[in-house]
Amino acid sequence: MTVPPTTSAPRPRRPAARGALALATAVAAVAALGAAGTVLPAHAAAAPGLELKDGTLEWGVKEGFRKYVTGPIAHGTIEVADGARQAPDNGPFTFTDGTGTYDTSTHAVDTTFKGKVRFTGHAGALDLTLADLKVRTAGTSGEITADVTSSGTTSDDVSLVTLDLSGVTPGTGEGGRMTFADIPTKLTAEGAKAFNDMYQEGQQLDPATLAVTPGTATPPTPTATPTPTRSPSATPTPTTPTPTRTTAGPPAGPTDAPTESSGTAPGVVDGNLDWGVKKSFRDYVTGPIAKGKITLSGGAAEHGDGYRFPHGEGAYDAGGGSLDAAFDGAVRFTGHEGSLDLKFSDLNVEVKGAKGALVADVSSKDRETGKVTESDDVTVADLATGSGLPEPEDGVITLTDVPAALTADGAKAFGGFYAAGDALDPVTVAVSLDEDADLPGGSGGSTGGSTGGGGDTGGADGTDTGGSTTGGGAVTGGSTTGGTGSLATTGADLPTGALLGGAGAMAVVGTAAVLAAARRRADAPAPGGS
Repeated sequence: MTVPPTTSAPRPRRPAARGALALATAVAAVAALGAAGTVLPAHAAAAPGLELKDGTLEWGVKEGFRKYVTGPIAHGTIEVADGARQAPDNGPFTFTDGTGTYDTSTHAVDTTFKGKVRFTGHAGALDLTLADLKVRTAGTSGEITADVTSSGTTSDDVSLVTLDLSGVTPGTGEGGRMTFADIPTKLTAEGAKAFNDMYQEGQQLDPATLAVTPGTATPPTPTATPTPTRSPSATPTPTTPTPTRTTAGPPAGPTDAPTESSGTAPGVVDGNLDWGVKKSFRDYVTGPIAKGKITLSGGAAEHGDGYRFPHGEGAYDAGGGSLDAAFDGAVRFTGHEGSLDLKFSDLNVEVKGAKGALVADVSSKDRETGKVTESDDVTVADLATGSGLPEPEDGVITLTDVPAALTADGAKAFGGFYAAGDALDPVTVAVSLDEDADLPGGSGGSTGGSTGGGGDTGGADGTDTGGSTTGGGAVTGGSTTGGTGSLATTGADLPTGALLGGAGAMAVVGTAAVLAAARRRADAPAPGGS
């Protein structure tokens, strides 16, 4: 994670390096001032280090997790101590008195902060403490580490998230203080294990803000280097290379749902949509806290690690590169003795060029009032189809493992526990344009079923059918096993059930009040299916 020392020949700066470049420039200037009393040729001294002091790290871990811990299901508390503080209204945390070093040769920063935060809930089943937080950066990347304690067991220096400084522009203040605001963070594999895989590796957590003040420079250490001879007439002219930097354009705006094509020939006569919604949410619903189940109806069936929604019908416009296909079937998540009840039905995939959308009717139950709210045509996810629709092969168009990112409306369906932009399970679509064409893997199931934990908790319409496979046992390695054994843990030995509680619990909180119906697909041919 280090950057090789710079040489005497200037190198062009990439636009992505502006955050690290600014930090290097600022602290190097202070280092030069601190070492002004010792003037030596660059080749005759080791690069000086630089003390960093009065640092602060503002980081909320994950807003949805904070809300879950203090919410009506976990009935928990968040405590800060040893120098950490929390912003009002369950806001982010600030870890203080950061001290560390800056290496002028590698531009690496290593800073340790005071303070710890403890999350408790579920009558003690959830007990998680993060302490001794450190920020380490090198170039445009970095990480946040922490000592993670659960149920009395501590794992030191767990790498929780990676940092991306490539697009961060620092601010400067009195005394040369540098502030790097809203640094994007992504969960590491080790961090995912610390949360018992409730969140997936690569998922975005809350952004972090780092502030440091350069202190005293460490004087360079002279080395025994022979002094080169040069002609008296050769008077060097010092030059200062000016790094070039290209200003990056503004980031692309959110993906809008594609417009429908007016072309209707040839039409989609059959098809399958394979989607698992989100693995961590499935694991939670069928886990030992929610004790719920997942019910499939209307022709949806289990397929691989997710679900298959069959009988696709709709429109395809080869000239416009657009597809609009609706699929049969529904998936319903219930748990917490009926408090959790969330259903996706009438799924529709819309593609226009390199943009796509996954649209569904959403039914949700308000935890406090018990009122069921149904919202039609909610754009649940944006689909990144890349270069657009592929050409049909043997009368079939196939899109495999298309990345799906949660939209703002989709996040509301989960009660805000997941943020807009979070990854959902990828989507695979296969549609046939010819009644004689063979779909890959067959046409899917014809009867619904259910998977997961405790008994039927009831819900919106009572129309779901099919048997159930009971679980409610330990969650191990991301799979649910039967029985009533103890909770298996991984990583930092965090309690599986308590941490998995966040994903589904927040799907209940406030869902009915915030779901807004998305636009109707006017002007498109009426899709088949229910």
